[in-house]
Amino acid sequence: MTEPPDRPPFLPFALPEIGEEEIAEVVDTLRSGWVTTGPKARRFETDFAAFLGDPGLHCVAVNSATAGLHLALEAVGIGPGDEVLTTTHTFTATAEVARYLGADVKLVDCDSATLNIDPAAVEAAIGPRTKALVPVHYAGLAADMPRLLQIARRHRLKVVEDAAHALPTTCGGRLVGTLDSEATVFSFYANKTITTGEGGMLVTRDAQIAARARVMRLHGISRDAFDRFSAQVPSWYYEIVAPGFKYNLTDIAAALGLHQLRRAHEFQRKRQRLAEAYHAALAGLPLHLPATAPQGEVHAWHLYVVRLADDARVARDRVIERLYAAGIGCSVHYIPLHLQPYWRDRYGLQARQFPRSQRAFERMISLPLYTRMQESDVLRVAEALRGAL
Repeated sequence: MTEPPDRPPFLPFALPEIGEEEIAEVVDTLRSGWVTTGPKARRFETDFAAFLGDPGLHCVAVNSATAGLHLALEAVGIGPGDEVLTTTHTFTATAEVARYLGADVKLVDCDSATLNIDPAAVEAAIGPRTKALVPVHYAGLAADMPRLLQIARRHRLKVVEDAAHALPTTCGGRLVGTLDSEATVFSFYANKTITTGEGGMLVTRDAQIAARARVMRLHGISRDAFDRFSAQVPSWYYEIVAPGFKYNLTDIAAALGLHQLRRAHEFQRKRQRLAEAYHAALAGLPLHLPATAPQGEVHAWHLYVVRLADDARVARDRVIERLYAAGIGCSVHYIPLHLQPYWRDRYGLQARQFPRSQRAFERMISLPLYTRMQESDVLRVAEALRGAL
């Protein structure tokens, strides 16, 4: 009896790219004896501000982007009775942080081309309790920030950007993180454009927002442990000035971030090349390919999301099954919040209120895209997708 031919190895949806420099920095941290928030977390904050290239920025390292969003909304004064606007087409973290603070969430639809939040839907949804707007730079493509910021200023809304996908994305020739919002929050989760395993960074020009976030990220203590124990004469005294949280980034995680950050532009160029290879390889299939950045702008390409065209003869779920059977990992970004039981039931949401997000969700597939991929992997995915369709 003949043996079946060897199957190619499984191609995962995402993998981090960790080099020897990151490993050596983590080992150095472990040997230093300072493994929680300390000198390397502070260095990471300083390096991040330098990377963004704006001397007026304050950077606050945290243990997740979720934590950063929570701290940012708390710092701008969001609380019970307030309402926060965001897109239904996102992960729940974007919205749930408002509920942590006792505020309500109002979800709006996305743009059908970019899948970013629709500015017209934002303006139509603003009410007397609306106090903040949280736009998401979906998949690494900047939202229409000039228009969103105009709307926010006109209605006196605070703007906190969810930039979990958006390093190093540009908007109007400026890096996301340097725009005119109150705060921007980046993610360094394992599948993001740079990683610290778990982690995030809150960026703001407002010294008061930064100061509040620094206090609240560690139990409301008036001084960081690094400040208290790194001086020549340690000061054991501290004060609890607010009921804070436990959101600090460890030096072990920051050690990874120091070197990942230095490779951020290199990583983006790799992702860009892979995205362009996908564009070419998938041309002619019954698919809508993801929107590209406007001329002169940078797309971070955190995700490569295709949508089945109307003339596709196979349903989305069946295509995913066939891709997995061919050894291709994939995902869906996202199951919109209006379909999730908590958000649906709390606010009585129905799919017909969000036709563009709903239609996109029913047809979308996130294909593998990470810097350790080769163009031959892209061709393998394209061939498997062609067969699945």
